[in-house]
Amino acid sequence: MASLKKKKSRFSWSKLSPQLALIPALSITVICFIGASFWSILIAFTASREFPDYAIIGFKQFLRLFKNPLWILALKNVLFLGIGSIGSIVLGFLLAICMNKDIKGESAFRTMILYPLAVSLIITGLVWQWILNPGMGIQQYVRNLGFAGFTFDWIARPERVMYTVVMAAIWQSTGFYMVLLLAGLKGVDSEVWKAAKVDGIPPLRFYLEIIMPMMKYTFLTCIILLFMGVVKSYDLIVAMTNGGPGGRSTVPAYFILNAYFGRQNIGLASAGSALMLLFVVILLLILFVTNRILRRGDNQ
Repeated sequence: MASLKKKKSRFSWSKLSPQLALIPALSITVICFIGASFWSILIAFTASREFPDYAIIGFKQFLRLFKNPLWILALKNVLFLGIGSIGSIVLGFLLAICMNKDIKGESAFRTMILYPLAVSLIITGLVWQWILNPGMGIQQYVRNLGFAGFTFDWIARPERVMYTVVMAAIWQSTGFYMVLLLAGLKGVDSEVWKAAKVDGIPPLRFYLEIIMPMMKYTFLTCIILLFMGVVKSYDLIVAMTNGGPGGRSTVPAYFILNAYFGRQNIGLASAGSALMLLFVVILLLILFVTNRILRRGDNQ
């Protein structure tokens, strides 16, 4: 009986110990993430400025936010960055197709493409700032070669600066999506490839009509990760343009942190963060519904 009780106590402890080990992590998540999120939403409905003020003023902070032309520009910029960054998925898929064909020098090529993943977004932004700097980058280098009229000053032009940010974002993230999509290609049944060769299906049609539908969940994962990264984009903007020139490269995350630390307006910053949280939730719901529809179609 004593040995049976010992076994029961050991069994119950072995089941309980993992749950106890999760308590610190769960506590930090609840307090620091969920609690802070609710507090930030509460502050968005108050008259808070430099310090919290719990006098409820309704949606005035949100109205103030949408009357600010810089916030509207930030929303347009993040949409442009999201659409432009889809190019990293497209380019990653093309590279994954090449890597899937066992080309010569594959390991060196893979290392070169994956190298940007080892570089932080701050370093990426600084490097691209140097490359695109009219006084020391590509423009100056080409002019030193004798082409005095050559101009490539997009990073200094308000109407072109977001194109340079998209270029840097694509360079940094293409390798990541290449790896994900290459894993998806490797998961395609070898019989599918053999059947395509036997039937003589053109490569473009084969990938568009057969491979891509088979990889739809992989592409959906890439899109989710892409837009989650775009919504919280801050490091690249700070290092590369610092919101300039003239605030034309401002994105929501930069606007929110600048409103909080620069303008010391905690209410306006909280309103912006609450809206971005709402946008993320809506985006996730759309992707969740899309996933359910795709799975329902597979089951039928």
